[in-house]
Amino acid sequence: MFCRVHRIITRASIVTLNQRFLCQKSKNLPPRMSFQYPQAYRDEAVVDDYHGHKVSDPYSWLEDPDSEKTQAFVTAQNQLTLPFLECEVRDLFKQRMTELYDYPKYSCPFKRGSRYFHFYNSGLQNQSVMYMQESLDAKPTVFLDPNTFSDDGTVALQGYAFSEDGEYLAYGTSASGSDWVEMRFLRVEGAMPLEDRLEHVKFSCMSWTHDGKGLFYNSYPDQEGKSDGTETSTNLHQKLFYHVLGTPQSEDVLVAEFPDHPKWMSGAEVSDDGRYVLLSIREGCDPVNRLWYCDLHTTPQGITGLLPWVKLIDNFDAEYEYVTNEGTVFTFKTNLDAPCYRLINIDFASPAQSSWKELIPQHEKDVIVFATCSYSCYLFVCFLHDVKNVLKMYRLSTGEELKTFPLEVGSVVGFTGRKRDSEIFYYFTSFLSPAIIYHCDLTKEPLQPHVFREVTVKGFDPSDYQTTQIFYPSKDGTEVPMFIVHKKGLKMDGSHPGFLYGYGGFNISITPSYSVSRLIFVRHLGGVLAVANIRGGGEYGETWHKAGMLANKQNCFTDFQCAAEYLIKKGYTSSSKLTINGGSNGGLLVAACVNQRPELFGCAVAQVGVMDMLKFHKFTIGHAWTTDFGCSEDKEQLDWLIKYSPLHNIRVPHGDGIQYPAVLLLTGDHDDRVVPLHSLKYIATLQHTVGRSPKQSNPLFILVDTKSGHGAGKPTSKQQQQ
Repeated sequence: MFCRVHRIITRASIVTLNQRFLCQKSKNLPPRMSFQYPQAYRDEAVVDDYHGHKVSDPYSWLEDPDSEKTQAFVTAQNQLTLPFLECEVRDLFKQRMTELYDYPKYSCPFKRGSRYFHFYNSGLQNQSVMYMQESLDAKPTVFLDPNTFSDDGTVALQGYAFSEDGEYLAYGTSASGSDWVEMRFLRVEGAMPLEDRLEHVKFSCMSWTHDGKGLFYNSYPDQEGKSDGTETSTNLHQKLFYHVLGTPQSEDVLVAEFPDHPKWMSGAEVSDDGRYVLLSIREGCDPVNRLWYCDLHTTPQGITGLLPWVKLIDNFDAEYEYVTNEGTVFTFKTNLDAPCYRLINIDFASPAQSSWKELIPQHEKDVIVFATCSYSCYLFVCFLHDVKNVLKMYRLSTGEELKTFPLEVGSVVGFTGRKRDSEIFYYFTSFLSPAIIYHCDLTKEPLQPHVFREVTVKGFDPSDYQTTQIFYPSKDGTEVPMFIVHKKGLKMDGSHPGFLYGYGGFNISITPSYSVSRLIFVRHLGGVLAVANIRGGGEYGETWHKAGMLANKQNCFTDFQCAAEYLIKKGYTSSSKLTINGGSNGGLLVAACVNQRPELFGCAVAQVGVMDMLKFHKFTIGHAWTTDFGCSEDKEQLDWLIKYSPLHNIRVPHGDGIQYPAVLLLTGDHDDRVVPLHSLKYIATLQHTVGRSPKQSNPLFILVDTKSGHGAGKPTSKQQQQ
């Protein structure tokens, strides 16, 4: 529920700003460039008291997105930024990006009922289209086209679920990148729209009961004011409902609520055999959950009210993720006593923890990413080994390892094949390969996956480039992995522009992925792309995650700075030519590193970043992030936060010739995940504190996009126009 969009957000502005900055340097312009930053009112009377610690907040008025002052500030900032970005190379990059982005994009096929479905984008369509086939050999036909949801592509598909028999589809739509979703329904035969509409939906599950009568979903109570993605009000008291197809939402059945725990969020999942409903309850973003269940055989009259939940796990000590079940024996992926995860069996007929059995033990270094059951008796388990995916097959009944599927260095980003299916598909990608989709028929021996579809990009030859994984030491001696991509034959003379990306939080692993804009940077600017797998992520399980969260958050920033130092020391780039980038939690990373080591970077682009670490928990879903960050309402945690909070650590750098790098903040006016006020307050403070310094010749800019959110669902046209 936090920010899993680090691969989605557009990067065209990054390349443009970096190139513009380098061009200015190369033209021997005067050392002082004139930037007339918008005058922003400072309310010096606003001072907050945190456990006796007085903290001024002069730009707190920017927390109101609807005020005329805020809107005027945004307009003035965009008017300053846009002309600067419109340099002579922008159109060339946009043209080349359009050419390279214009390649077919597919998802893994998946089977529902007797039909196959997949997503396809011909190249430059704003949104990918869902196609249907009667068989894998049949001609695909358009089933659901999100491009028809709006004229400009800013209404996107946000989640979908087919009924067990494949006869009905529930799907969500979101507007302008907001997390708010409206759920709609189709009869699959004839793609016939139904009248059902579900509103106030956010961070929701979609799980049908196997009788096809209805599904479970989550919604929030009506709140005062608007709910369109531009509000900042806190999301509390999420509830779980059951919707019966063909009835109005007002008649939906409340099946779970937590009035004494307003921050709890839940998700229901119907078991493979249709008999049980499993309820996963979370309070934040930490990989821990409570696990309740209900045997639907105990509700012979149907679902008519709060379900009689059995509280199997009623604490937040570990994570339990449902894989499959055979009768009352359930298989879960868990990090209980296993920071890299393992698979266990729990028999609901004798649920005492002493009776739990380990099915697949934790591997010493390899993290279990996902596990799924296909063809009744096989488990497919994806591991992360030194930030590279490995796919293996096991026997469900015994946990015996049966096969390892061959993969190059890269990521498995899609897998389809349910327990009832006799075939699987999996989607592989890497820094230099957009997509290889494999198919394996599980009924044929020996099992042999074959390439079902491989995507190539016209005019791009992967053999001209190389990907290297290195391990560099952080300040405390920890070895941190980093991928480096560049043209073959690169001279290590420090002359190349560098692009360093990082995230480092919320147990999220940054694995190899294909990016057109990054490859343009590598190909046409002779650039070096580096992705640092810093602590705080999930690259080595919970041990790696915990080493970069709460009191250990500084490790993330230090790891990232050491990555930059490694690239400079080894001659890949130089500090004046190094751009750093991150989005969401990664935007926090970039801003914190710029504050701490401004001399280390030439350019910094922070996208939809969390900048006010003392108040983030007060807006929309920010309270869920306290599990990773901590909260200023706790005195000890305030002491951690105030030391690195980007908004509160902006200083004019000391030392001759040291200034802030060129800075560009990117945010969207409908981002209701990390609300824009974070970036607005940060840029106002940065321009006031640093922008007035005679030493500061590099630009300090922000660009606020309209009808844009945190990143998910952004149409192709918006990805290219920036």
